[in-house]
Amino acid sequence: MYWSLNPGAIGIRLPLPEILPLARATGFAGVDINIVEVADLVAQQGLGAVQALFQEAGVRLGSWGLPVDWRGATERWRAGLADLPRLADLAVALGARRCVTWVPPASDERPFAENFAWHVERLQPIAEVLRAAGCRLGLEFIGTPSLRRTRRYPFLYTQDGMLDLARAIGTGNVGLLLDSWHWYTSGGTLADLHRLTAADIVAVHLNDAPAGVPLDELQDNARCLPGETGVIDLAGFLQALQAVGYDGPVAVEPFNQAVSALPPAEAARATAESLRRVWQRAGLPLPVA
Repeated sequence: MYWSLNPGAIGIRLPLPEILPLARATGFAGVDINIVEVADLVAQQGLGAVQALFQEAGVRLGSWGLPVDWRGATERWRAGLADLPRLADLAVALGARRCVTWVPPASDERPFAENFAWHVERLQPIAEVLRAAGCRLGLEFIGTPSLRRTRRYPFLYTQDGMLDLARAIGTGNVGLLLDSWHWYTSGGTLADLHRLTAADIVAVHLNDAPAGVPLDELQDNARCLPGETGVIDLAGFLQALQAVGYDGPVAVEPFNQAVSALPPAEAARATAESLRRVWQRAGLPLPVA
């Protein structure tokens, strides 16, 4: 496992040439990227110049968000799908083979069985394009109970449910974007994690939950840095990942206003320190940046 800086998740809005040395200076070995922004930079400067940015900073790529509006109108899904081969090939050229997206935990339009089939229809062609390019697709289940209560039809919101969808897609390159927040809020257990294999996990997000808030009242956009409260058993979470052989990026996505308000270098340092804290609590050797 290695630490990957997700700049947008902690309020950092800087161009890539500034983010990469910042990540390195604050202890991150990787950076999660917006592949569309990187493609624009490549169009301006050339692929070799962008590759050199990563090499000079000594930073690898973590995961990249799926640049296809697959949840929206059919026309937008098809347009994004048509452009995906270009972006996937670019990601691979830069060494980024882990693509991620999230799956809504409920729907107002489709009952469960219909919604399951719809998700397979939308995601299977995407997974096929990614497989052809040599990429994996990580699906994030959303466990936060408050997000399910606002919709008419519940959908997948657990680890096992999302793995069922991955198997139904059937392309062999689909697994989980595993977020400790959603694992906790969905009622996940350490035993659930130990049933996974490294092949089941594409990417990982690490977050803590605020203290003193009942699980059913937690709000998805009000999280804490890892280890800040100890509400989520992140030591056990990391130990389970280590035990199943996960070796990919671990990013922090706290949606925390206090962190996002910090200057970029301070936000990155605070995030790295939170990772250091939970790594030490888990008794794991610190990753080499």
